Amino acid sequence: MPETRAARPPAGADTSGSQTLSRGLTALALLADHGSQSIQSLAELLGVHRSVAYRLVRTLEEHRLVVRAGGLLSLGPQLVVLARDVEHDLQSASLPHLQQLADELGMTAFLTVRDGDDAVTLVTAVPRGVNASVAQHPGHRHPIALGAPGIALQAMLDDATWRALGHDGPMHPEVESVRSRGWAVSANEVIQGITSVGAPIRGRRSTDASVAVVTVGEPDTDMLGRAVVATAAAIDADLR
Repeated sequence: MPETRAARPPAGADTSGSQTLSRGLTALALLADHGSQSIQSLAELLGVHRSVAYRLVRTLEEHRLVVRAGGLLSLGPQLVVLARDVEHDLQSASLPHLQQLADELGMTAFLTVRDGDDAVTLVTAVPRGVNASVAQHPGHRHPIALGAPGIALQAMLDDATWRALGHDGPMHPEVESVRSRGWAVSANEVIQGITSVGAPIRGRRSTDASVAVVTVGEPDTDMLGRAVVATAAAIDADLR
């Protein structure tokens, strides 16, 4: 499951004229990662004075990007409108297959795409008829250096691209497993007790994407690996 971390402006970003915009976008990313926050807690996460955070929030509220209830801020409905056409074909093709995978395994299934050096969750399916499952929300991101979905994305890169992303060391050892058997396994790597299994959607020619499931304990990772590989292949077939 992705680790929670504060978003930062990309290297080389304009920190003068675009500072307010950068802070506003970072505020949205923080709410996505950390959940509902008070203005004071959001200000602390942003590293700004409460008055600065308040002005940012007022602007975001005006555009329905943020809503406030009971003194807590959360992401607003306008984000859904803005995001509905992002990788629309990929979302449409993947959702029924992810839902089938989630229901069959009784685990949360999700699709991630690579955004630079991060894996970002694009679509999530929660198993129906299951009382509890590990949460995985669209918009969450974590480094591709860790976690099965990220490792699956790594396996789609060549060494030159990996270095261009700022990595001096080699790729994750599990990358070789992805290239040989088709899937990656990550256990207790990001969060203790959590296991994820992921496979790349190999036929993609634009955005790198992977399919993964996440669960607790010590599952049958070979069975899960075959399942996520089959789902990735089904999604790829629907995209052709």
